[in-house]
Amino acid sequence: MAHRPLDVATVRRRFPGLLRREGDRQAIFFDGPAGSQVPRSVAEAMSHYLLHENANHGGPFSTSVATDAMCREAQLAMTDFFGTDDPEEIVFGPNMTTLTFQLSRALARTWQPGEEIVVTDSDHDANVTPWVLAARDADCTVQRVRVDAAAELDFEDLRQRIGPRTRLVAVGAASNLSGTIHDVARVAELARSHGALTFVDAVHYAAHCRLDASAWGADFVACSAYKFFGPHMGILQGRRVLLEELETYKVRPAADTGAEKWQHGTACFEGIAGTLAAVEYLAALGREHADPEPPDRRAALDAAFDVIHVHERELCARLLAGLQEIPDVRVVGIAAPDRLDGRCATVSITHPRHRPAELANALAERQIHTWAGNSYALALSAALGLEPDGVLRLGILHYATAEEVDTVLASLRELLV
Repeated sequence: MAHRPLDVATVRRRFPGLLRREGDRQAIFFDGPAGSQVPRSVAEAMSHYLLHENANHGGPFSTSVATDAMCREAQLAMTDFFGTDDPEEIVFGPNMTTLTFQLSRALARTWQPGEEIVVTDSDHDANVTPWVLAARDADCTVQRVRVDAAAELDFEDLRQRIGPRTRLVAVGAASNLSGTIHDVARVAELARSHGALTFVDAVHYAAHCRLDASAWGADFVACSAYKFFGPHMGILQGRRVLLEELETYKVRPAADTGAEKWQHGTACFEGIAGTLAAVEYLAALGREHADPEPPDRRAALDAAFDVIHVHERELCARLLAGLQEIPDVRVVGIAAPDRLDGRCATVSITHPRHRPAELANALAERQIHTWAGNSYALALSAALGLEPDGVLRLGILHYATAEEVDTVLASLRELLV
């Protein structure tokens, strides 16, 4: 399927937040890894639900019926987003971290003392600490997979860490600090060969690359809508047989089967409506840029991420090339121009004479939004010798422009003299 270059001007008109100005400066949003801006259609969907269809689900009256229909459509939309088929494998929750803690407790009840779980030094702590605490409670051992100097997983170390006692391997699809993309299908295959389950944190990956949980072969995949242009919601996709057989803490009247078994209490229905709208925004983006028009939502999402990938890769290359011209700047992770398909457009840097927080504050004064610190990727920051200050993180999303990249680079040149 052919596609046209991303029409960034049209995209930006859909995001009111991008119009923010302070004095004579327009804000530049390179803070996307911590949460994206939101298109107007997402806010309108949430507002419409609250104002016109607000009700609890499961009732015979019209607003409750509408709520049920919306939730089902949102589950179907998320199967298209994850690349899976069963809507009952889609669980909504407050965020990825909460869902992971919930799942870790349920899985830990099936583990035996002396068994092992595997985490990596690349991951956000939301895909480390829930499993470490669960292993502690189950008297299991934690194995940690190293990363190399380029912030890539050491697969030889991974092979040595996974064995016959391994019950679960937790891995991130992409690092939220270095931007490095990991071969999670390879990890899942290795885990499966030893009878272990795989949990994939796709939170950072989901805004940049096309999810394909079926191709990955993972047992569980989680992401958060507020990273891909939606509201603060978490989504867990898990193999139905596992979700059905695992025991979870819940109230007695709650369903014993399906996604409802895992969605405790009354759901945030307006958030689910916004998550549906975020997927529809991306699908519309694909339809607008593909030729011929995609036949369904799943194909439209394929096209959208094709377009997003090309645009973000160009901006990332531009940013990296400019950073390499600034003396003493260290780029964390993959920086070679011929290896950009191995990273997302999230670029973290350090400088020997300027602390990351100092740089983030100076950029904020220029209305350039960035983050400083370890971004909760504590193990990676420590493994790469970046603690306690961490990095300055520059996060590009598809609504960014080449002119914004140039402005950020110009500011950094002035600050890093």
